Amino acid sequence: MTTWRRSRSGLGAVMLAVSGGAAALAASQALGAPVQGSPHTTSRSIRIPYGNPVIVRGTAPASDAGHTIVLQFARRGEAGWRQLSSSTVDAGGGFRVAAELTESGSLRALDASSGSLTPFLARGSTGGADPASRPMPVDVAARMGVPDRQISLLGGQTLQVRGRLLPARAGRKVSLQGRQAGRWQTLASARTGSAGRFLLRYVANGAGQERVRVRFAGDRLNGSANAPAGQVTVYRDAVASWYSDAGNTACGFHAHYGVANRSLPCGTTVTFRYNGRSVTATVDDRGPFVAGRDWDLNQNTAGALGFGGVGAVWSSQ
Repeated sequence: MTTWRRSRSGLGAVMLAVSGGAAALAASQALGAPVQGSPHTTSRSIRIPYGNPVIVRGTAPASDAGHTIVLQFARRGEAGWRQLSSSTVDAGGGFRVAAELTESGSLRALDASSGSLTPFLARGSTGGADPASRPMPVDVAARMGVPDRQISLLGGQTLQVRGRLLPARAGRKVSLQGRQAGRWQTLASARTGSAGRFLLRYVANGAGQERVRVRFAGDRLNGSANAPAGQVTVYRDAVASWYSDAGNTACGFHAHYGVANRSLPCGTTVTFRYNGRSVTATVDDRGPFVAGRDWDLNQNTAGALGFGGVGAVWSSQ
């Protein structure tokens, strides 16, 4: 049988803080008795990245110096509390308790000075603060590890993105998303393995450029997480020649890295790739007017690519 004790003293102001320079946030300035069977009594939660310690600082009456303060945790959706760590009230009445969380739930600080972990439950008015802080919901965001890189593909090739989601759980859904028309669109999805690792595959169709990221939408255990996966340039096969643009151009200006095209609007930027080199050029002229050729690279663009004569290149348009 659980014995509930009263206490004439109690916790004062409790602050919840995240390490790493984040400002302390008030967990409960007006402390009250905990609600039995419902540890989630406040609606606003504190968000903590996975792997960052949570630090609870607070005050108690100076007469409580030496009392044991226990930091307790209840998993999301559950009423049972378990101890994470403990500390003692110093001579000035202050205390600091720290712990690392791997999943979301609620925290509370508890005066367990009786030597047991039996929580104090205030019954009626004691004329002072209650010995347990109000529970504070904490959302522990998952951590995503994905390489952020420049990716070059030819249309029809498969983009592969590998990564890891922590804490490691099998079967968690992650999505590869591309930034299209100002919005993130899901391109592919996969599930994590037992070590949290995943492999996302997407067949790239159509030339162009877009930023990509990996997203975990969150679940009962952890909050959402996003990680940039780089910029993808999808090319098409094209035929190019080169020329010296020393004269006038049809667009009325000379781009340092210029290129001529028969139809693209002046000022359009196009990325070219040739023998492992790439350069972004601007359409500043018209041409080539030879059947079977798509682009006429100016001398600077051709030189940057190490391109000469007439040949096949990859183009992003």
